[in-house]
Amino acid sequence: MAQDIPKVALVTGAARGIGLATAKRFLADNWRVALLDIDAVTLAQAMAELDAPHVTLSLTCDVADPAAVVAAFDTAAERFGRLDALVNNAGTAVFKPLLETSYDEWQRVLAVNLTGPFLCTQAGAPLMADGGGGAVVNITSISGLRASTLRASTLRVAYGTSKAGLAHLTKQQAAELAALGIRVNAVAPGPVDTAMAKAVHSKEIRADYHDAIPLARYGLEEELAEAIFFLCSEKASYITGQVLAVDGGFDAVGIGLPTLRGQRRNL
Repeated sequence: MAQDIPKVALVTGAARGIGLATAKRFLADNWRVALLDIDAVTLAQAMAELDAPHVTLSLTCDVADPAAVVAAFDTAAERFGRLDALVNNAGTAVFKPLLETSYDEWQRVLAVNLTGPFLCTQAGAPLMADGGGGAVVNITSISGLRASTLRASTLRVAYGTSKAGLAHLTKQQAAELAALGIRVNAVAPGPVDTAMAKAVHSKEIRADYHDAIPLARYGLEEELAEAIFFLCSEKASYITGQVLAVDGGFDAVGIGLPTLRGQRRNL
């Protein structure tokens, strides 16, 4: 019977971090999963860790390359025969201020973070429509919801702009693809305890984030994966066109004044 056929998800940027955690979450619910990443070596390591060759597929692909994207989705369709969920997680960042960001750096960040989800959704939507519908989740960022300053040392002019664009693309995709039975939402992570965060966030930066986040901690990759999986599931069947900040309350409370918070703690 049709309902007994395992569902299929394709996750980009799946070799590590949030992408890999999301792939594991789908597998835990008996989905079949295509893991796509530009880093073939790390992707191979992830596939070895999963050790589930009958229900997974490895796809090495640059999401900013139109021909490569089409070829990857064709391979996934040939292997699994359907697509029920697409998670556009692949991303890159350049940590430089506006006046120091080169044209090539700007172009590459937008190509991966904004054009990539555009291309992947174009390739994936017809497969979902053939199966009666599906769900797309774009991974934006709280950096797309607020600007960062030199004093904050985040320096994400290209990254933040690309993620803000992706939030709007999410709404446009939701509006256009609803007629095909495809829901499109976005998850905007706050600070997450990924390998990259551990490498680039100093003890002082982590303390600042803890002070600014109501839940007073970084998110876990698994917590992001749960939100993504929910939006891809039937439990979210009437949710589309939304951007969900999974950030411990960071965006809800604004910038805040560290000195006043410090004084409050000492009362």
